[in-house]
Amino acid sequence: MLDAYWPGFADRAAMPADEPPLSWTTPNTIALQLPSMRLLDFSQGAEGQPLLVCAPYALHRALIADFAPGHSLVELLRDAGVARLHLTDWRAATSEMRYFSIDTYLADLNVAVDEIGSPVDLVGLCQGGWLSLLYAARFPGKVRRLVLAGSPIDVSVPSQISMMVASLPQPGIEAMVGQADGIISGRQMRQFWSIPFSPGDVETVLQRDLLKSAAGAALLDRFERWNRETLDLPGTYYLEVTDWIFRQNRIAHGHFVALGRAVDLTDVKVPVFLLAAENDIVVPRDQALATAGLLGTQPAWLERAIEPCGHHSLFMGCKVLNNSWRRIARWLQADLGDIKGEKPRRSA
Repeated sequence: MLDAYWPGFADRAAMPADEPPLSWTTPNTIALQLPSMRLLDFSQGAEGQPLLVCAPYALHRALIADFAPGHSLVELLRDAGVARLHLTDWRAATSEMRYFSIDTYLADLNVAVDEIGSPVDLVGLCQGGWLSLLYAARFPGKVRRLVLAGSPIDVSVPSQISMMVASLPQPGIEAMVGQADGIISGRQMRQFWSIPFSPGDVETVLQRDLLKSAAGAALLDRFERWNRETLDLPGTYYLEVTDWIFRQNRIAHGHFVALGRAVDLTDVKVPVFLLAAENDIVVPRDQALATAGLLGTQPAWLERAIEPCGHHSLFMGCKVLNNSWRRIARWLQADLGDIKGEKPRRSA
C-alpha cells in the first residue's frame, strides 16, 4: 500500500483531478487542432530534419515526454540539436469521440505528418510505438527513421498487460464500454491498469533523490499530479486495442488492416532504433526487442539499447535521457552511411 511508505500519499494520489492541468516544461505552439489531438510544435527553427514524437494514448497525458527540467525527452532532443520537433498531444475522449477507432488516430497522424512535411523521423513511446510502426508500414515513404521505445508489438512474448487482457473476456470489456456510453474513464482505468507508485518508486522512475530537498518534493508533487491527470478513451478505440493488439496479436501476425490496407511489417525498411528496459513489467525487454525480427530493415540499420530500469524511466528517467536518448539523438542526426549495426548493449 502507498500509505505504508508515506502516510497520506494514497489519499493525495486518489484526489479528484480538479486542479488546473499541469503546464508544459518546454515552450511550444499549437501547430494544428485535430479531432484526436493537438499537434504541438517545439521547434527552434525552420530548417533541419523534422522529428515527431508519438506519445502513448493509453492512460496519461503526453506530458510524459516533457515532464520536468532534466526529465524531459523534448528538452533533451532540443539540447542535442534537433531543431524541428513536434509532439502528439492526444485529446481526452468526449461523447462525440466515442466511435473514434485506431484508423481515426492513424488518419490524424497522417495529417500531422503532411503538415510537418514528410519524410519525418518518428519516435514512438510505449503504445505510441505500435501506432508509429503501423503508420510506418502503411505509409513507408513518409518515415525516414523510426524509434520504438518500450513499445508492445509482438505480445506473444508475455507481459503484464497482455496477461491482464487475456484474463478479461472480451464480451465483458464490451459490456463495460456499453455501460459507460462508449467512453472509457481514465480514472477507472487507473484503478486497474496503472502501477501504484510510492515515493521511493517515484525516485526510481525519475532516477534521482526526491525526499531530501524542496526541489525534490516539488518533483514528487508534480509526478503525483501527472499520475492523476488521466485521459478518457473512446470505447471503439479501446475495444480494438484490447482485442486486435493485445489479444489477437494482429500486428505481429500480419493480420492488421490499417486505413483499408493490410499492413506488412516487412515494408518497414528504414533504419530502426529499439529501446528496451531490463526491468520492464509493462513491455518486457524481450518483447520490445522482438520487433526487430518482424521488420524488413536490413541488420546494419537496426540499433538496440537496453537500459537497467523500469518502464516509465525510459521516458522520464534523467539517467536514461542522458544515456540512451543522447545516443538516439546522435543516431537520428548521423549520415545514413555512418549507421552501423550493433548487438544490444546496456547503457551505463
